[in-house]
Amino acid sequence: MNKKSYSILAVAIAGSMSLAACGGGSSDDKGSSSEGGGKGGTLYYLSKRPAEHLDPQRMYIGRDIADMGRLTYRSLVQMPVTEDAAKADKPVADLATDTGKMSDGGKKWSFTLKDGVKWQDGKDITCDDLKYGLSRSFATDVITGGPNYALGFLDVPQKDGLPVYNGPYKKAGQADFDKAVTCDGKTITYKFNKAWPDFNLAVASLRAFDPYRKDQDKGDKSNYAVFSNGPYKLQGTWQKGKGGTFVRNENYDAKTDGVRKALPDKIVFQEGLTNEVINQRLIADSGNDKNAVTDRAVPPSMYGQVTGKIADRSTNPQSPYVDYLVPNFKKMTNPKVRQALLAATSQDAWIKAGGGDKAYTNAYSIINPALTTAYAKNPAFKYGTGGNIEEAKKLLKEAGQPNPSIKFTYSGGTPTSQKQAAALKDTWEKAGFKVTLNELTDTYYDVIQNPNADGDIFWGGWGADWPSASTVIPALFDSRINLTAKSNGQDYGNYKSDEVNKMIDEAAKATSVDAAGEIYKKIDKKLGEDVAYIPLESQKFYLLRGSNVTNYIDNPATSMYPDLGSVGVKK
Repeated sequence: MNKKSYSILAVAIAGSMSLAACGGGSSDDKGSSSEGGGKGGTLYYLSKRPAEHLDPQRMYIGRDIADMGRLTYRSLVQMPVTEDAAKADKPVADLATDTGKMSDGGKKWSFTLKDGVKWQDGKDITCDDLKYGLSRSFATDVITGGPNYALGFLDVPQKDGLPVYNGPYKKAGQADFDKAVTCDGKTITYKFNKAWPDFNLAVASLRAFDPYRKDQDKGDKSNYAVFSNGPYKLQGTWQKGKGGTFVRNENYDAKTDGVRKALPDKIVFQEGLTNEVINQRLIADSGNDKNAVTDRAVPPSMYGQVTGKIADRSTNPQSPYVDYLVPNFKKMTNPKVRQALLAATSQDAWIKAGGGDKAYTNAYSIINPALTTAYAKNPAFKYGTGGNIEEAKKLLKEAGQPNPSIKFTYSGGTPTSQKQAAALKDTWEKAGFKVTLNELTDTYYDVIQNPNADGDIFWGGWGADWPSASTVIPALFDSRINLTAKSNGQDYGNYKSDEVNKMIDEAAKATSVDAAGEIYKKIDKKLGEDVAYIPLESQKFYLLRGSNVTNYIDNPATSMYPDLGSVGVKK
């Protein structure tokens, strides 16, 4: 799902990907009410990277999508709390009475709200709240950063590749939106311009289709505001870089929710801690840290400390995310220079600097191998995982640019990320590039989504939003839904290809998942030939938790981050 990797990356939900934990836990890790794993206590969530958005329609970081979907934001349908990969991609009813009714060959979907579902102030959630929430995604000049599937699918007329409707603030094309999304009592109906047979998977995997109450909307100023309809509500305010505290929402009725266990009484998020500090605290396992989980991987320098009972508190699952590089097509316009960059890139050096096989596996496409219907090793990436310096030198000479200056913009702030950037810089400079490193240590994606962002090459990370390549290729490389004056969506390299866009349309019309997958393989090959991206690796998560944490599971539905719909603490 959308976006990402540990800073994440966006995106994203692994869906049907069979991603099992490689690390183990002790036999009593699951906990139970009788052994202190029931309701109560305080859970601590230790992290480094600040949340970029807590606004549901702007949220596109896998960690945040997963966390807020378990704590504060309910959807019509939701992915279950389970570590069974065979069940993790099967949506279940949440706010709706069922998982939706599809008609008109997939061009129409309807859902009916349950009785008794309420906002944190006790008011009922209405069909109009659902409709208003989706309308916000069309205000692309205000509600930036979120997924844009609705812009391409909803049956709203388009002009110059974009919907004529521009959201609830300016209201141009409002009548067209009102025809595409209709309310009849508690039933909401969505009408699409093409079949969307897995729409309920999109609803379950993202927050973009969640309800939003109009009287709570302050546009961009709502970015860190949280108005809950889930089991928890924000106590006070969220402070970027520091975090916030969630307490029980007294107007939440657990009887209407068959997904979330909502075990802790309080959940405290602490942002701004380094990976080293977080994991040293979890290794020491004292005080409140016994009740802590994290999304931050064990640094390679600490691998030797994760032994014995400490190792029993670790997991090392394969994540849904692929990390990659994108050349900036506004600057790196010579195809031979891009090809030279590809030839000079060493996956092996990047992986070694990042922790080796506990942290990564090699990647040969931007599509994760778990998406079996669309995955193939991209033949355009022909220089091996160690790169080919001599070939890179030859290509730069042919380009007439033997020593081009380039700036690499990446998500940093940790010794590991700095070592990895330095490893790429070293191999690129051996080929003749003059490299400047541009490390971003605060929020990341909101910076590189500016079409004029500073950099010739950007780091990115992505995981499928639900189990389909349609949530990878179009989301990242369809210029029609990404490129606007103020945002490149998820097309961070500002790539634009009419040929690719045409093939994306062909894939959307395919009559089967297998047929669409064959087209996506061709699109991926074309992207490789253009060097629209360079794969680096597929991430693994190496995560510790405190000794009092119970019911911990590795759930593909939460991108293998801690599933806060399950986790509790011993009291």
